[in-house]
Amino acid sequence: MFDINQKPPIYDPIAVQPMRDEIIYVGFKEATTPQLMDEYLNVNNEQTTLVFINSVCGCSAGSARPGVSEALQNSVIPNNLITVFAGQDRVAVDYLREKYLSEIPPSSPFIALFKNGKPIYVMPRYKIEGRFPEEIAEELKQVFNNICNGVGPSIPKEKYEQLIHAKMCGSKIPLND
Repeated sequence: MFDINQKPPIYDPIAVQPMRDEIIYVGFKEATTPQLMDEYLNVNNEQTTLVFINSVCGCSAGSARPGVSEALQNSVIPNNLITVFAGQDRVAVDYLREKYLSEIPPSSPFIALFKNGKPIYVMPRYKIEGRFPEEIAEELKQVFNNICNGVGPSIPKEKYEQLIHAKMCGSKIPLND
């Protein structure tokens, strides 16, 4: 049903790489295929998994990426961190939305906390838009403190302080040929 070759990236992969790198830097693993999505989410245990649908949307994703990154400096974090990129990993995003988020309207960027293969907390785009990264981080930290049992931070403070957030307007990113 899902053919990875069926949907090429919408945006130039080289242009969006800094947005991917920013999230990978703070500890996320990429789930770029349906198989990886199942591997990371189809678990029944007490661990929590944070899923971040990354996006080229300048304003919302420009707050979401730094907000998620800052939240992961908390002393309590999810056990697992996975990311997928809307408009890039199109088959994996479609699969995630169809299999794991079917009752939630699609949006990107999008943040969800999973437990036992089910979303238990979501922050869709409309809860991200117009918010500062610090506001997003504070909400996520509260969720982590109430639900998660992973030990944070995701990366040492010294390494986090070297992080440079990708700041670019999504409308200026070239389409993929």
